[in-house]
Amino acid sequence: MEKYFAESELMINPDGSCYHLHLRPDQLADKVILCGDPERVSLVASHFRDMECDVHNREFRCITGYYNQKRITVVGTGIGCDNIDIVLNELDALANIDFKTRKEKSQFRQLTFVRIGTCGGLQTDLHTGSFVATVESIGFDGLLNFYANRDKACDLDCEKAFKDFVRWDLKMGNPYVAPSDEELLERIAGTDMHRGITIACGGFYGPQGRELRLPLADPKLNEKIEAFEYNGLKISNFEMESSAVAGLSRLMGHKALTCCMVIANRRAHKANTNVKGSIDKLIQRVLERI
Repeated sequence: MEKYFAESELMINPDGSCYHLHLRPDQLADKVILCGDPERVSLVASHFRDMECDVHNREFRCITGYYNQKRITVVGTGIGCDNIDIVLNELDALANIDFKTRKEKSQFRQLTFVRIGTCGGLQTDLHTGSFVATVESIGFDGLLNFYANRDKACDLDCEKAFKDFVRWDLKMGNPYVAPSDEELLERIAGTDMHRGITIACGGFYGPQGRELRLPLADPKLNEKIEAFEYNGLKISNFEMESSAVAGLSRLMGHKALTCCMVIANRRAHKANTNVKGSIDKLIQRVLERI
């Protein structure tokens, strides 16, 4: 029997758009760029030849347009894996659920997601302004643990190796490791982006080892993270969305990759928040290669 998605499970606005994004199925392209900062949506769209739609609701902003001959949707997701849960589920619903019948479409539509973001570098060779393509993402957020078959989307060997190495305290939740799409990684990263493991954190301060007035549960965790190595890869960077992007995409059957620009080097204690010009170079590379 075909599954019916009830009104309480798939919320659709009166204009036929999905509840949070306010995007209609006909407004979604197969190629999707995700930006944590809604203002970065405008920067991506500034390269479009023309635009079909510009939709804004809460922290979410969606623009669909054309770069050369490629139809692309760019979405401002806001910060955090909780927002990625909303965004990817609604984008997948737009692609693969008939909003009129509330049933899954007979033919699967695969989407391609590339997240363009900023991050903190964790290795000495990652200077501010460096571009990092995520090979695997370690999720501290716990989001994927709420979905069935999460193990099928994860690198369980890396997960175990990481937890053993850092002596992970399960009171902080159970981390998962979600690989990026291999073909997309090769195409987007090319030969001019650093490749490494990324950690997606559930916060900007304590979860990333920043200590202001509140002490940390494990003050040595960052030192152990920086020393961890798996299959020749070290943990390159911290950010806050890559694990959910990779993990949910794999479970849903989509392709996903995260590319970030380093704006702070945690080991060198250096930071540069004036990123607009530099990140535009990353945006242009992704637009050319997506």
